[in-house]
Amino acid sequence: MNETDLELPDGRTVHIYDSGTDRAADPLVVFWHHGTPNIGAPPAPLFPAADRLGVRWVSYDRPGYGRSTPLPGRSVALVAADVAAVTAALGIGRFAVMGHSGGGPHALACAALLPDRVFAAVSVAGLAPFDADGLDWFAGMSDSGRATLGAAAAGRAAKEAHEADATYDPEMFTPADHAALAGEWSWFGDVVGPAVAAGPSALIDDDLAYVTPWGFDPAVIEAPVLLRHGGEDRIAPSTHGQWLAAHCPTAELRLSPADGHISVLGTAGAEALDWLSEHRSGRASTGRTDPTR
Repeated sequence: MNETDLELPDGRTVHIYDSGTDRAADPLVVFWHHGTPNIGAPPAPLFPAADRLGVRWVSYDRPGYGRSTPLPGRSVALVAADVAAVTAALGIGRFAVMGHSGGGPHALACAALLPDRVFAAVSVAGLAPFDADGLDWFAGMSDSGRATLGAAAAGRAAKEAHEADATYDPEMFTPADHAALAGEWSWFGDVVGPAVAAGPSALIDDDLAYVTPWGFDPAVIEAPVLLRHGGEDRIAPSTHGQWLAAHCPTAELRLSPADGHISVLGTAGAEALDWLSEHRSGRASTGRTDPTR
């Protein structure tokens, strides 16, 4: 994995990850959007599937994470300008986006705001907009999830006060999640530790962005969208995926009833890469489906 720093026109620096072009002559470029709190390294457990499909992973640390300059008050929509700058610097034209958890809204932002660049998008266990009409946004979240995002909804001071005393809550994960975290998805330890090493500021900026206007409407997305969600998710309940599917005309929702927030990656990650490959090649079937798997 090649890691470089890029200075943006506004003077900020972003830290980039790029698996390079040596895996395939004409690689499938997938821009990975990380969750909260993670750094941007692409998901190692999906590398075997990516190698099979000739995927070139590109990603970056969102502002405030890792070696990227903080940007307090950033919106979800800001990611589109950053991704446009990163891909331009790497000489990339069209690409796909894929995000997990908090990375889901950021992937959708790129699909909405970079329609000439993004040909398909995947959101795994992603949130819906906080102002989603008709959605009980907190329903189904763990107590800790409601507390931390509720504090964010009350503003930066309340969120900072909450994070000063926050502790890890294992109940936010299902037994299937814990099994995944004890297995191949122990990889999360490699991206969470560095993300929180400098303190909670980037996490706070993320959570504030989720509960304030995103800066785009998912309904305007023209590219195909795959929504993958676990039916037992306690962090981003599956009702969020259902709302997005109902309000994004190009979206296809696939639910995995027994999965939680992490285990769904093991179920859906390689499948999502296959889906992106099919849409790039034009082999994808048309029409919206909502299978339960």
